[in-house]
Amino acid sequence: MRKGILITLLSAVAGGLTAYSVVKSMEPEIGESMQAAQGPQFRTVNLAQDNWPDFTYAAESAVDAVVYVKVTSSGGASQAPSSIFDFFFGYPEGAPKQRERVGSGSGVIIREDGYIVTNNHVIEGATKIEVTLNTNQTYPATLVGTDPATDVALLKIDAGGLPVIPFGDSDKLRLGEWVIAIGSPYDLRSTITAGIVSAKGRSMPNYTGEFKIESFIQTDAAVNPGNSGGALVDKSGNLVGINTAIISQTGSYAGYSFAVPSNIVKKIAYDLMDFGSVKRAILGITMREIDDKIAEELKLSTRNGVYIVEVSKSGAADKAGVKAGDVLVAIDSSKITTSSSVQEAVSRYSPGDKAVLTVIRDGKQKKLDVTFKGTSQENGTVADDGSVAFYGSSIKEASAETLKRYGLKRGVEIVELGPGKLMEAGATEGFIIQYVNDIPVKTPQDVIDVVKKSKRAVFVEGMTSSGRTGYFGFGI
Repeated sequence: MRKGILITLLSAVAGGLTAYSVVKSMEPEIGESMQAAQGPQFRTVNLAQDNWPDFTYAAESAVDAVVYVKVTSSGGASQAPSSIFDFFFGYPEGAPKQRERVGSGSGVIIREDGYIVTNNHVIEGATKIEVTLNTNQTYPATLVGTDPATDVALLKIDAGGLPVIPFGDSDKLRLGEWVIAIGSPYDLRSTITAGIVSAKGRSMPNYTGEFKIESFIQTDAAVNPGNSGGALVDKSGNLVGINTAIISQTGSYAGYSFAVPSNIVKKIAYDLMDFGSVKRAILGITMREIDDKIAEELKLSTRNGVYIVEVSKSGAADKAGVKAGDVLVAIDSSKITTSSSVQEAVSRYSPGDKAVLTVIRDGKQKKLDVTFKGTSQENGTVADDGSVAFYGSSIKEASAETLKRYGLKRGVEIVELGPGKLMEAGATEGFIIQYVNDIPVKTPQDVIDVVKKSKRAVFVEGMTSSGRTGYFGFGI
């Protein structure tokens, strides 16, 4: 009898398992549609926490790592008298009063030990910087370094165990993908707005002539004054950009906001941490985007890529075998579509890094190995053409013909202007350096020797290529 009971129990269990298997096999897979007996179709979806249809996960995981940055700077002389006495009799001791200006922006904590990324334009000219966390704790901040070319700056506060936003891969952002912007617009702390990625690789007109690296992420997330330096975050809570600019005729948000991609920000920030300055790679090409004329002449099937107009002698591209007339279509796995995409791709590398360039030449695709050079080789490095590296540019003793043309006895010519202190100071190619810190110079070594003895700043006097006296200066 016991044997019969056991057989009956086993049969029941087997039957139950069989029935369960049949039912499970009839259930829809994730994302599969079913037709209800009576009613419309429905869809079953199983979402991970970081892929919810709203932004609660991303917002709550990132908001504590976005800080308020208060900046104090010295303003110009006050034009308004502080009393009727000052109005009639002048300011005390005959000097106009100085007044402080206070501005604000946002920042993003990227390391638990107090490193914070913000925009260069937020802290530019600051005499005092304070950072307030989302917990309302305020700390004095020190400026680690800045990079005006990308509008990125790095701050440090004396604190530990801070919340951070992990870096995401901005290259993987897709058009139409949801993102959120976090910052303090109009002093409204920890404000969160949402939008989509409207475009990638955007650049904006540069009216100042300054060297800029611009390959912005464009979004329609609302960004206003005070958002600068804040976080652009994807739905997984990763940092994909630093909000930096808007296009508006009123100064307020008009539907277009721009962020520096996180892949650029990460490289800049860690360079500033490790070296105190940015170690920027240079490819050494002059380029233009593909138009119908170029595409027709070269019989290109696509407008993607950039046309190489000129290759700098002894530059990285030159040594890799790149030639004028080539079309650059990829740097490693990064596809090249515009000049901005070249800037973005190259900005991820450091001097000495290697990559593979894909170019089209005579209708055929070629792979070229390149080793990137730095923006500022060590001052004094002599190139093959005899020019000498000087803060990212190249200088050379002015030729007798050049000196005669300008009526000069001696001088050092800027023969190539590259990203660095000279370009940032407003120097121009063809400028003849005559004096450095009031000391006459004849050779590049004279210039370098004077700079080495300088403690804080360098002041240069000379003649522009148009024959006018010119000046520029920079800090060291």
